[in-house]
Amino acid sequence: MKTYTLQLAGIERELPILPISDALSIASFVILGDTEVVRKAAPLLAAKLPEVDVLVTAEAKGIPLIYDLSKQLDMPRYVVARKTVKPYMEDPLVNEVVSITTQKEQVLCLDRKDADFMKGKRVALVDDVISTGESLRALGELVEAAGAHVIAKAAILAEGDAAERDDILFLEKLPLFPHE
Repeated sequence: MKTYTLQLAGIERELPILPISDALSIASFVILGDTEVVRKAAPLLAAKLPEVDVLVTAEAKGIPLIYDLSKQLDMPRYVVARKTVKPYMEDPLVNEVVSITTQKEQVLCLDRKDADFMKGKRVALVDDVISTGESLRALGELVEAAGAHVIAKAAILAEGDAAERDDILFLEKLPLFPHE
């Protein structure tokens, strides 16, 4: 299997290169279970963020990162948009998204309590990797529907053309691998 060597925050990871279509492969970056990457990346990303009141991520890979970021920023809580409406949710906000890694329609849901918590606050959207930006776009629409203000979008990695964007904060670039 082909791999890509990622240098990040003084550590190295060999990422498997996996096809996601007939024309494109990506280096698979998974932070779930990688305490070292999260622990070293979180303070570096926290230093890049403007002053925010709330951190928001989508379920699931962004959760360990946002947890550590909230600790770095001494925040008492953070918000996770779930991928399904849960029985405990009252009057949830829902938005749909198709991301490069899932390649199928998903939903993002905010419980009304979380929406009320963020209303009028400055929010940073956080993810592990930003590629097309579709997940963050959908997440941002949810946050704005809750009455909050997105003032930052941040990730550990910016993949492909996302690394050229000036509206996101990230630590390292991650290339895409077109098939020849």
